[in-house]
Amino acid sequence: MFLSIVTTLYQSEDTVLDFYTRISAAAQVVAENNYEIIFVNDGSSDLSFTLAKDLHKKDSKVSIVDLSKNYGHHRAMMVGLEHTSGELVFLIDSDLEEKPEELVNFYKRLEQDQSLDVVYGVQNERKGGFLERIFGLVFYKLFNFLSDSVTIPENSSTIRIMKREYVNALLSFKDKEIYFTPLADMAGFQQEKYAIKKGYKKNTTYNFKKRYHLFINAIFSYTTKPLFFMFYTGCLITAIAIGYIFYLLAAYIFYGVAVSGWRSTIVSIWFFGGLSILFLGIISIYISKIYTETKNRPNHIVKKFWIGRDRASAEEGA
Repeated sequence: MFLSIVTTLYQSEDTVLDFYTRISAAAQVVAENNYEIIFVNDGSSDLSFTLAKDLHKKDSKVSIVDLSKNYGHHRAMMVGLEHTSGELVFLIDSDLEEKPEELVNFYKRLEQDQSLDVVYGVQNERKGGFLERIFGLVFYKLFNFLSDSVTIPENSSTIRIMKREYVNALLSFKDKEIYFTPLADMAGFQQEKYAIKKGYKKNTTYNFKKRYHLFINAIFSYTTKPLFFMFYTGCLITAIAIGYIFYLLAAYIFYGVAVSGWRSTIVSIWFFGGLSILFLGIISIYISKIYTETKNRPNHIVKKFWIGRDRASAEEGA
């Protein structure tokens, strides 16, 4: 059994060396010397890439995928999976919020039940401050409510161990807009959640702007329910408007009551004008998604693949 470990680098200079030491120790417990560690440099501007290159020189098991720029965490993870060769693949962030030693526990659970293809991490209690927890709760509830066929577990995490067949299935998706967790669910196979506890990192690279963009991307890339909501809202408003017209006509014909009041007219114009702009905005987002998907541009550009010496020797021997 050969194990591939994938992690991403973005502003990770404070944790990359400690992560390497701990994940290497865990890998030796699970696979002895039959493993590789793949670092994906996602356009990091600090010393992360330099430190990873030093590890590549010292350790023949370390490979580096150097992306041409920052493409985002989720896309970088998929790139890392594309460069794996192991029968088992362990995906984990290098920021040490998730303990590298969990590899041993995830592997044991996979071995205990041979029918499983994936074991993924879920937080029993979401880490972070009050606002982060509220945002996460709203995100998962709203996404699962709007989703057509994809359900993502609340407080799911990056960390997971996967069999080769599942990884290949995951890589068969060619989406331009990538949100990893729904894709992981769409791939199917036999999956099981595993409870973990994440650490809390104050200086997170996921600021509000990135979280908001991820939220919008997830909602409009994996569900069409907002479009149906617009249709049903339009039907309801039309029915109410028709009913109100008949009411006004009846009031005028039978009781001589004339329609008056400019305030109600102005409010109605503002309300329906705002609703129209909102609906046009939703349609525009979907059109932009179609535009992005049909341009057929590459999802990423790999600047260079620094392959580990052990893997290079094995591939030459094969």
